Amino acid sequence: MQHRLTPLLLLAAHVNQGLSPVCRRLHGGLLRVHPRVSEAIANQKPVVVLESTIITHGMPYPHNLNTAREVEEVVMRHGAVPATVAVLKGRIHVGLSDPELQYLAESKETFKASRRDLPYFLSKGFSGGTTVSATMMVAHKVGIRVFVTGGIGGVHRDGQRTLDISADLTELGRTPVAVVSAGVKSILDIGCTLEYLETQGVCVATFGKTRDFPAFFIPQSGFQAPYNVITEEDAAQLIDSACELGQGSGVLIAVPIPEEHAPEGFLIEEAVQQSVAEARAEGILGKEVTPFILQRVMELTQGASLSANIALIKNNAKVGSRIACALARRRHGKHAIPSELQTEKQANPTQPVVIGGCNIDFIAKANDDIMKFGGVTNPGSVYQSFGGVGRNLADCLSRLGIAPLFISAIGQDGHAEAFLHNCSHMDTSAVARLPSCNTATYCVVITGTGELCMGIGDMDIHQQITEQYTSQFEERLRSASLVCLDGNIPVSTLDYVCRVAKDHNVPVWYEPTDFNKASKPFVSDSWRALMYTSPNLGELRSMNEALGLPVPAELPSEMEDVIDVAMSMSRPLLKHLQCVLVSLGCQGVLLCGRGEAGTLSLQPRKDHQSAIGKVCALHQPSISVDAEEIMNVSGAGDSLAAAVIAGLLSGQDTHTCLRMGLLAANYSLKSRDPISRSITMDSVNPQRVNERAWLAPTYHWVDETFIK
Repeated sequence: MQHRLTPLLLLAAHVNQGLSPVCRRLHGGLLRVHPRVSEAIANQKPVVVLESTIITHGMPYPHNLNTAREVEEVVMRHGAVPATVAVLKGRIHVGLSDPELQYLAESKETFKASRRDLPYFLSKGFSGGTTVSATMMVAHKVGIRVFVTGGIGGVHRDGQRTLDISADLTELGRTPVAVVSAGVKSILDIGCTLEYLETQGVCVATFGKTRDFPAFFIPQSGFQAPYNVITEEDAAQLIDSACELGQGSGVLIAVPIPEEHAPEGFLIEEAVQQSVAEARAEGILGKEVTPFILQRVMELTQGASLSANIALIKNNAKVGSRIACALARRRHGKHAIPSELQTEKQANPTQPVVIGGCNIDFIAKANDDIMKFGGVTNPGSVYQSFGGVGRNLADCLSRLGIAPLFISAIGQDGHAEAFLHNCSHMDTSAVARLPSCNTATYCVVITGTGELCMGIGDMDIHQQITEQYTSQFEERLRSASLVCLDGNIPVSTLDYVCRVAKDHNVPVWYEPTDFNKASKPFVSDSWRALMYTSPNLGELRSMNEALGLPVPAELPSEMEDVIDVAMSMSRPLLKHLQCVLVSLGCQGVLLCGRGEAGTLSLQPRKDHQSAIGKVCALHQPSISVDAEEIMNVSGAGDSLAAAVIAGLLSGQDTHTCLRMGLLAANYSLKSRDPISRSITMDSVNPQRVNERAWLAPTYHWVDETFIK
């Protein structure tokens, strides 16, 4: 498997480890990878390669430029990074800026660059649009597995005599890249083309419910493909299998023209046949045939072929982008949502999303409860662990069988490799790998009883979890069952996610991290989009301060006073939030919300509708833990929140959710790691705990107390 993953990193501009001398030389002189594409490859994000002959030779200006821009937008809209390939002044470019696209579209001095032409064009400093064969070769060199085009070349009619066979076919036979196209053009000998692909060992499959092989403008050529794939996940599995096998040839995914354009496609086909006859009569041969026919067809159809061509390419880009995303998920060992649950609007899994920090923890635990300072060495133990609030939440949810998409950032250092290895059970496909930053580290000193004494953190990388980066996963945010944010992310990112979630009625859970960061959503109106938050008493006070509300100068310690203060400070938040889950440490947990007749529901309300009922709180005392058993308190609150989230997402009642959270926190208190490896859905099942171990829960009201 390693030999397949390594090329993904080879030509990223900022990656230097493991580069062969040939690749370094290419990247330094003949090959330029756009930083956007380089970062995507290095971070193993989905990337889609696009060829450029459609810009230089396929359409007239300005349609070529507009189409190139629109196709790149389609790729981005469906979750992938576009990488248009072209030759510019003697250098191969993978990924183009808008001025570079415009230059290709307007220039009259560009050539059509196939694989055979590249050495000459590079040596002469020429510019040109790359064909399918050249683009495939470049895509493979930089480690991109999916390539979208309009239609591939094939065996020309009378090819058995003239040997006029497109280089696209031989490239498919020797380059392991998946090509998504609308089949082959009807001007070719489609039967011989399919036979030739079989000879070259190319796996050919149609995309859809039938094996009818398309012929560019028409959905059925009269020939059958050997296989078909129905969904993007099926296509990704096919491509992955071909790569695992290592047979060295490509995969052709043939996508029929969209149904709404099929009727005009048959009319266009008549013009194609007329153009073929004209080309023969005028003696037009070789690579000049296709441009002549496309131009003539556009004239005969009065532009109808151009609109159909654009629709066809954009449809291919949509399908190819989704396949690339499915491949990225498979590369991280995750299973996508079943195909029968996919829709046009929502093709990605409705899994929850966690956005937040991850860091490497160095934990120093003293033997004694009283720490000595002033240069004195305190006896104890020091060990490494993996933390970060977002990471802890994603870790615990994954152990509970609800694997969220985790959006975060790490460096490209040894700590990053350790993180990826340790968190292999999580979906880390959205974790950015940034060469210019250190993976976050946190050194914490705790007392003999597990209480936090002090901490020092190198957390600058958390500011790289930007709105721009997070927006690449907007489709996943829109379809998420719940989005959980931790207080480490920038305010602008938090605001952006809250806007998206509110627009698409996605519940948002805010884990405030610490009292300094608790106020982030409350400095703007973003907090009105939250549905849940899980502060401790100090963090809840910070939230109220950010809203300009009066707060107690000192926080109480007596249970009755603690509940009164927690309810008083939760009440203004409940104007918009559904629930405030207040962690009370050894005193348990207090769930504040609105309810009637001794009921308080955690299940999300629809459309952020106003809560009904009086402000009340449900207090669930925790299970007692001996002080000698406590190993670490740093992940207990995160375990509590994650298990409560897992309970509500799996449809459990409120009491069960709270007890699941307390059991998960109990496990983590006794673990050296922030999240105990003993946490499973079975281990936090309250029914497995002796009922007598649970103290009776109590309901509290603003103006009265109801004891259940």
